Amino acid sequence: MSIILEQIRSLPVGQRVQLVEDIWDTLASEGAEIDLSEEQLAELESRRADMLRDPSVGISWEAARERLFGKP
Repeated sequence: MSIILEQIRSLPVGQRVQLVEDIWDTLASEGAEIDLSEEQLAELESRRADMLRDPSVGISWEAARERLFGKP
C-alpha cells in the first residue's frame, strides 16, 4: 500500500483531486453508507438551515469547482 501512496503523492494536484472524485463516485454508485460524527451532522444541518433561510449564501457546485480548479 505504501508504494501506491508514494505513486499517488507524485501525481500533480489536479490528478490527485480527480482520483479522489473517482473513488468517491465508486462509493456512491455502490450505495456505501458513510458514518458521520455528531459534530459533522450538526455542521451539515446548520449549513442546510442557512441555505434554506437565504439561498444566496452559497454557490453551485459548478461555480465552486470553477473557483477551485479553474475549469468546469
